[in-house]
Amino acid sequence: MSKLFTPFTAGALSLAHRVVMAPLTRLRADPGDKASALMRDYYTQRTSQGGLIISEATPVAREGYGYAGAPGIYEDAQIEGWRAVTEAVHARGGKIVMQLWHVGRQSHPELQPGGKAPVAPSAIQAEGDAYTPNGPRPFSMPRALERHEIPAVIDQFRQGAARAKAAGFDGVEIHGANGYLPDQFLQDGTNHRTDEYGGPIENRARFLLEITQAAIEVWGADRVGVRISPSGTYGSMSDSNPQETFGYIAEKLSVLGIAYLHIVEPRIKGTELISDSKPVAAQQLRQHFHGTLLAAGGFTGESAEAILQAGDADAVAFGRFFISNPDLPERLRHTLPLTEYDRTTFYGGGTHGYTDYPKAQSSD
Repeated sequence: MSKLFTPFTAGALSLAHRVVMAPLTRLRADPGDKASALMRDYYTQRTSQGGLIISEATPVAREGYGYAGAPGIYEDAQIEGWRAVTEAVHARGGKIVMQLWHVGRQSHPELQPGGKAPVAPSAIQAEGDAYTPNGPRPFSMPRALERHEIPAVIDQFRQGAARAKAAGFDGVEIHGANGYLPDQFLQDGTNHRTDEYGGPIENRARFLLEITQAAIEVWGADRVGVRISPSGTYGSMSDSNPQETFGYIAEKLSVLGIAYLHIVEPRIKGTELISDSKPVAAQQLRQHFHGTLLAAGGFTGESAEAILQAGDADAVAFGRFFISNPDLPERLRHTLPLTEYDRTTFYGGGTHGYTDYPKAQSSD
């Protein structure tokens, strides 16, 4: 029997199968950064009985934006739109957690309140582009957060977690991957601080652990997940000893007893899959993290089954093929052909490339 379609638990979440919908930025929010009716339809289409959806990355602060059109959770007015999404998912028997996001330095003044510089652990500029209302703009030079400002940022994650709970989510995931703010604190290529949030790994891990603890205070540890990307290079990220850095954070998160650790395999470079590489991060971190482990990064049904059978992961998060196959779990279960995705429709727009992908006839 395929292990991909056996039940498992992630903390307090009991799931019917191990095909997880990965967090996917799509940039189709309503004005006011509110979750839209179109978004509700999109998530409803991709809900399966007993399946887990991780929402698109959702900023916890206006300063946390690097991509115009993303839905927010930084004010109470944004709760209602998200509640419509969670109610629709629950009505179809699914579970959904919200991914809490702060991009840190991966932004531009056009996206920042008052046109200010984005914030980061240190004033080191990232490579890449922000998505502003006026089109792509190179990431700008950030300013280093002052020590006294950090507690307020941690509280933004706490308030975002509380609003997610009010919106009816089943839990939250801290986005600690892909070169965003928690990752910027964690890796020494972007963290040159000399206070208690910089220097040795114990200090660089402090920010991620503290925002995770803030979410735990709202939800309990068994409804909080964390996503990390060991050896990820997106946004010009680097670390002098990634094995030590990510082994340490995995151990500390294991002690906290979180619902799951979500690992992006290093074979994903930016938006491209290094096709001849094998998933290795989950295997390496399994010895450090003793709870439920989700693996993500260019998986097929066959490679997902292989990593589960090897015991290196407990579930697999699928991204791009969930975009173009709203019934992906059933297609994988019955080995049905997969619809190819159209990358040009990933970010922004309307229904095209969003809610107009068909289900397979035999999966209805």
